Amino acid sequence: MREQLRVALDATPLLGRPTGIGIFCAGLLGGLAARSDLEVSAFAVSWRRRSAIVDRVPEGISLAQRAMPARPLHLLWGHARVPALEWFVGRKDVVHGTNYVVPPTRRAARVMSVHDLTTVRFPELCDRATLVYPHLVRRALADGAWVHTHCEYIAAEVVEHFGADPAKVRAIAPGVPPLPPADLETAARHLPRGTSRFVLAVGTHEPRKDLPSLVRAFDSVAARHDDLALVLAGPQGWGSGDLATVLADAKARERIVLTGWVDDATLAGLLQQADVLAYPSVYEGFGFPPLQAMTLGTPVVSTCVGAVQEVLGDAAMLVAPRDARALAEALDAVLASKSLAASLSARGRARAASYRWDRCAEGFADLYRDAHAEATS
Repeated sequence: MREQLRVALDATPLLGRPTGIGIFCAGLLGGLAARSDLEVSAFAVSWRRRSAIVDRVPEGISLAQRAMPARPLHLLWGHARVPALEWFVGRKDVVHGTNYVVPPTRRAARVMSVHDLTTVRFPELCDRATLVYPHLVRRALADGAWVHTHCEYIAAEVVEHFGADPAKVRAIAPGVPPLPPADLETAARHLPRGTSRFVLAVGTHEPRKDLPSLVRAFDSVAARHDDLALVLAGPQGWGSGDLATVLADAKARERIVLTGWVDDATLAGLLQQADVLAYPSVYEGFGFPPLQAMTLGTPVVSTCVGAVQEVLGDAAMLVAPRDARALAEALDAVLASKSLAASLSARGRARAASYRWDRCAEGFADLYRDAHAEATS
């Protein structure tokens, strides 16, 4: 039998309302928990909230750590190699930093997840907290860390921009986040009176998502579809002023709904009932919402940016970023053609089925073993 590796995984992204990184952490932990060749523990870099992950990790994942004050530790880890993570979680073979930061270790191999290079490619679209990521990535690479990305596109960017060793940058695709039974009734309440169909967008309202272009595109499409609404599902983020300005000028403003954050059951209802999911981002490192929509048979129109083409393939209509006219034409085509919508639905279901958490966990088990072998050689 193969040696059972002891792996410590940073589950801090599970705290609060999980973003895409939190969803990734939850799915990966579920896949890793089913493997007999790994002994996986989860930790949270937090002084008071660390116990909140107890109910969010699957059975089979251990939780044993000392309190880890986030601010002082992140400050230290950004400039020094102390304190080592083993002091907080015990002896480990591999430590996986799931959100651009991997703590220093005494002997354990280090793996860090780099989800995208927005901070490098589009720093103007980032807030101050995330602009430190490139420094942290460079420091970890200099200390020999391995890198995980969700796709080959981002892996190539890491190699090109940071000069990372290609042999130590591994692309491992996640699975599709599961959704609970759809709450169709609550989802339907978000539609404005007089509408029966809708375009859906899912995500935090932030510049990278380029929701202003989607509003402009919808304004054009709405003129030809009197029963159509636009539903923007997701919480307010930083830099949402541009969206507010475009909304104020929209001719079809009464048919545009901002739901705020919605629970998973309502999200499932919206995804299931939507006539098309729009994904107008300027840049992406993967893209969970399109795959969730595809799982439910909902057609997808997306911008062709970052990793999106690699992830979605020919299962979505792809347009250039920041091109409201092209986006409007693609949305109109799907809404006007039942055969096109049916074709996208079938291709989308098949595409989404290829993304599985057990395959993701298998890829990570291989990555952890390779990193450990190098560290002990």
